[in-house]
Parts: sequence; C-alpha cells; structure tokens
Amino acid sequence: MVRATFAGFTTAISALQANQKRLDITGQNLANMNTVGYTRQQLQVSSVNYRNPISHYMNGSEISVGFGVHMDTVAQIRDPFMDIQYRNQMQKSGYTNALQISYDRLAEFFDESHIDGIRQAFDNIQDTLEKMSDPAMINDPIYETHLRTQMQALTNLLNQGAEDIERAKMEEYNRLDGTGTSEQGAIQRVNDILQQVGALNRRIKENQIHGQPSLELMDERNVLIDELSSYIPIEVTYKKDAEHDGFITDAAGNIIGEDLSETYHLDSSGRPIMKKEWPDDLYINMKYKDENGVLQNIELVSGTEGAGEENHMKLVIPHDKEILDTTDKTYGPGDVSIEFYELDAEGNPGAGAGLLISKDKNEFPDDCGSIQAGLDMLWKGGDPGDDVRGYDYYMNELDTLAKAFSEVMNTLNTTGEGDPDYILFINKTTNTAADITAANIGISQDWISGKVHISKKGENANDTVMNMLASMTATLDDIDLDNNSFANYMNHVSTVLANDSYSNQNALKTNVTVLNGIQNSRDSVSGVSLDEEASNMMMYMSAYSAASRLMTTLDQALDVLINGTGVVGR
Repeated sequence: MVRATFAGFTTAISALQANQKRLDITGQNLANMNTVGYTRQQLQVSSVNYRNPISHYMNGSEISVGFGVHMDTVAQIRDPFMDIQYRNQMQKSGYTNALQISYDRLAEFFDESHIDGIRQAFDNIQDTLEKMSDPAMINDPIYETHLRTQMQALTNLLNQGAEDIERAKMEEYNRLDGTGTSEQGAIQRVNDILQQVGALNRRIKENQIHGQPSLELMDERNVLIDELSSYIPIEVTYKKDAEHDGFITDAAGNIIGEDLSETYHLDSSGRPIMKKEWPDDLYINMKYKDENGVLQNIELVSGTEGAGEENHMKLVIPHDKEILDTTDKTYGPGDVSIEFYELDAEGNPGAGAGLLISKDKNEFPDDCGSIQAGLDMLWKGGDPGDDVRGYDYYMNELDTLAKAFSEVMNTLNTTGEGDPDYILFINKTTNTAADITAANIGISQDWISGKVHISKKGENANDTVMNMLASMTATLDDIDLDNNSFANYMNHVSTVLANDSYSNQNALKTNVTVLNGIQNSRDSVSGVSLDEEASNMMMYMSAYSAASRLMTTLDQALDVLINGTGVVGR
C-alpha cells in the first residue's frame, strides 16, 4: 500500500522548520555571546511516530517511523553540579574578600613598616630618656619638656589608634546595615535580591504555564542567585508546589499518600496516560548552626507560594524597635545580630518572630559569605576558640599597652615614701589614674602646668630617669605584656595582624583561583563558544539543505506517481 500522498512532505517540512529554528537559536547565542549571565540555548526535539491515537486506525510497521521531528522546547544548557560548586566557592571567596577589606583597614594604623607610629614613639621616648640620664642634664627643663612632648605624642597615637578601630567597627557595621549612609549595605542588597528572585519566580512560572520558557528571565534570576551566594550560605532546589507534587498531606503537612491525578492525566480506569507538564518552582534555603552547633536550613525563598511578597523572607539588623519589640537592648557595632522575618502579601514583617543569628545563639557556618566575615570582625575578640581576631582583639591589645605603660611610668615617678605620687598619665574622662585605656590615656594637666615633674628623689637625682629607661627595654611579664617590652609588644600586635592578613590573602588568592577554574568549567558548558556555534551553524545548514533536497525528491516521486502510472481499465 502506498503511504499517504503528502506524509513525506510533512516530514520534510518538519525537518526544515526544526533546522530553521536551530539556526535562529544559534544566531541568538552568537548575538548574546558577551551578555552577562546569558546561558547557551538549544532546541530539544523528539521523533514523531504517531503511535497514539492515530496508530489505532493504521496498519503495518511503516507507522512507527518516517513522520518527521517534533520541536519540544527551547532549553538552557546548564550543569546543576557546576552551579552548586560555583556558589559554594562564591561563599568562600566572599568571606575571605570581606575579611581582607577589614584587615587592610586595620593595617592603615598597625602596619608601621611605612609610617612613624607607636613603635617609633617608644623609640623616641627611649632616646630622650637616655639623654636625660646624664646627671648633668637632669636639671635641664628643656629635656623634661621634650620628654613630655614625646610621651604626649605617644598618647595621641594611642587615642588615634582607638578612634581608628572604633571607626573601622562603625564602617563594618555600615557595610552590613547601610542605614543612614549613602552606600547600600549587605543586608539591604540581600533583601533586594530576595525580593527580585521572589518576583521572578512568579513571572517565570506564569509564563511557563502559558508555554513561554522565559529563558532570559531565568538568566537574570541565576545572576542574582550567584551574587546572593557571596553574601550568605545558600542552597538552591527545584520542586513542584504542594498542589502539583503528587502527594496527599494531612493538616500538619505530613505525607499520607500519593495522588496520581496531580501529576498524570488518567484514563477512565484511573490509570496514568501521560504526565502533566507543570513547571518546577525555585526554592532558596540558607544554612545556619543552631544553639547546639547542628547545621540547619531556613527557607528564604519559597517558590511561588502565597501571594505578593509572601514567598520570600526579609533580613534586618534589629535596631528598629518598631520591627523588633523584644527587649530594650541597644544594638551597635560591637553587638550586632541579624533577624530573618517572614513577610505578608504587602511586604511587611509577619506576626511571628523570625530566626535570630547572633553570637550567643544561632550562627552561620564558618567561611560562608561576606556577611559572616563582617559579623566575625564585630563579634570575635581573639578568645580561645575564635578562628578570627576581630576589632575587639586589637582594641584590647592597645588598651593593654596603654594601661601597662601608664602604670609603670606613674609607679616609677614617685617623690619618696610618704609623699604623694607624681602622676604623669591619667584617664582624661575622670582625671585620675584609674581605668586607663588607649582611648582615654592622656598627659596629666599637673605635669603640663608644671606642678608635677620627673622625680629626682633617690640616692641619685637621675634614679627615676634610669629606672624609666630600664623599663623601656625590660620584658614585663608581670603586667600582661607576654614577656615583651613596650615597643616589642607593639611589634607583636603588628606581626599578628600581618600574619592574619598574609594568611587570608593566600586563602583569598586560592579561593579566587578555584572560583575562576569553576567559572571556566561552567562557561564551557553554559557559555557561548564561537567555534562550537560556527560548527553547529554549518551542521544545521547542511541538514536544512538535505531536507530541501528531500522535498525535491518527494516532488519528483509524486510526479512519477501521478503522471507515470497507467490508467486503470485502459
């Protein structure tokens, strides 16, 4: 039996259409080769065999082949495993990069390899004391004035160092929060990303339901998710919403059975005929450690659930009492927490309190994003178990140095038994020698006005100066300087910062190198290659020409069939 007259033409036409579409997609790929975030596209096709339902009315084995190609959809070429690797590495790179910004800020004060800082101030004081130790110079007021000037320079540097650390802490806080500044904080940027991803989820799904792939919107969403992974530790999953996942749940959300009608078209007997094409939703979970250190997840983006803004969460630093009305505690740079809130349809925080990330409660995993780096610098003060030495560590070191130096000098400068101490250094806020820190250390007003001088009591008039000079090079383990002199203790602090910065720089270089390697591997799959697209173009053009030749051949065969066969009954 001769096949249907125009079936062959239908096959040729489907081949022409499919290869024309492939050429169009190749042009689309080449046009967007340098578009940020663009993912290479390809046409997914399947063979047409008409087994159901037409095959019920046809006979012969010829029905299973020869009916052409069906264009199923245009899809992106992505490797989910590469995406996971890339985003995990973005977390590490974001963490080390943010830490390095903080270390570089501290180095502006503590790195004394190119500036005259505290270490040089101690050397200047020691040089002046050496000159004053000459008995002939002990009564010269010029030398004492010079010594007071050098010591005042030291106190100014300590004050400036404490101010710089406090300013760095505030800048770190502003990098997280951004409230009241001209720059967008990390929390604000994360909220923007979550809102945009939530909105894109709805647009993409609506388009997919109506048969539009929305691949460019998916590219935009993927770029946002990549950026989000540099801020916080996330995991991305794809699944169908609860109404179309094929399961029956009870009121508590527990699965109690399977509902085939949600995922399959059923015949009259309830048997699956064909799978329903319902698009998957994108969900974003954030990893965190609970109070027991166990890794948990919280859902930041919930596909397209709810209405309006209800499908994503919001992050806040709980300093706004209208948002967080739990305690009257004042939050600042040294005591920062992050709150996660579910939103209602209008985007306002819901009635239930969100998850709190704080130093004494839940925390992020280690090395997970730039927000964690900022929190570490604000939270961690170098206590046992801390893997990061934050701003409080360096502030404590400066306070220790200021307290030790003032106590030693004030103790040495006495007028003798029964006489009042000649106080050289004071706490500027209380005008006493108690509770001296780097931020409040200053020169006594009595010394500045001439009421107090360097003591000359003792067997020799220069005994006090000699004792002061000896203390400048002594290893003072009894005043918590770890067997260091004053100058060497400052060197020790600078060395600790240099080592931390150097170690982090190496980690950052490694993370960036690995990230670039993963990016290259991902681009080899998802990116547009000029050579590959040119090769595909020639292949599709050859297939298009062959399909055209098939149509010509079929035309010739049809001409023979019509004009070359005999007339019945002739």
